[in-house]
Amino acid sequence: MTGVFKRSLSFPNKIPSRAPSKPPISYHNRSISLPCRSHPLISQLKNEIDELKTWSSKLENRTSVWLCYGLNRLKDVQDSLDDILQLPQTQESLRLHPTWAEKILEDFLRFVDVYGIFQTLVLSVKDDQLAAQVAIRKKDDSKIALYIKSRKKMAREMDKLVSAVRCIARCQFPGLDSGLSVADAELVGVIIDVIEVSMLVSVALFNGISLSFASRKSSWIGLRLPKKAKKIKIDEGIQEFQEIGIESLWGLRKKGYEEVRMVLKRMRDLEDCICDIETSGQRVFRSLINTRVSLLNSLTR
Repeated sequence: MTGVFKRSLSFPNKIPSRAPSKPPISYHNRSISLPCRSHPLISQLKNEIDELKTWSSKLENRTSVWLCYGLNRLKDVQDSLDDILQLPQTQESLRLHPTWAEKILEDFLRFVDVYGIFQTLVLSVKDDQLAAQVAIRKKDDSKIALYIKSRKKMAREMDKLVSAVRCIARCQFPGLDSGLSVADAELVGVIIDVIEVSMLVSVALFNGISLSFASRKSSWIGLRLPKKAKKIKIDEGIQEFQEIGIESLWGLRKKGYEEVRMVLKRMRDLEDCICDIETSGQRVFRSLINTRVSLLNSLTR
């Protein structure tokens, strides 16, 4: 019996195809995290983040109203993140990536600490403002000197908060070098963006007060910088704070009634601005605490 053989064609020079390199984001891995289509809460959060990034790009005529607007929008961002962190899909993703949860908890703890210190400093500023107004009415130069000294000290304290906040943003988010699902990549992406805009708003707040309260000598240091750098340094101050310059507080005994009255009016206006900033800062502070507590509760269920 003759065997039947099938002929096959072979190409001796055929080069075997190479396996494609693994992409940083896996589109085929099964995931129980957020679906590929963005969750409405994530879409909302992205819009709020974009709005804050646009807000932070303003370099001129920064006022207390502008600053309070940014703080209130930051509270909205934190609240939206809190809602996302309470989704079952998000909680499962964080359980699968425990280093993410640790990073978020640590960052929010540091933000809470910073804003807690800020609230204490604001109370001190308000007390100094009241004492200064009494000193202005009495034209007490010795008390005015104490007020000016307290402003310089406050500027240094705000500088410390700026450094602390920038350190938070510089810390890298863990676990990004491995392949992630589309949903997980989107989740961690918005969390990173929230930390970034939290830093932007916080720096605008603390740095604005610091530059506005800095001594006259410090402002002269800026003249040694390039022209562009000098402009940015000045513009980052808060307009209402800068209207109470040190030069307007000296020599009150030589000033007339109308001049003293105008200084007092600006001091009262500044006091109102400080109260508004304090209120907005408290809202951010509480929102940060709520988000961290919600995350802790979700991870311990």
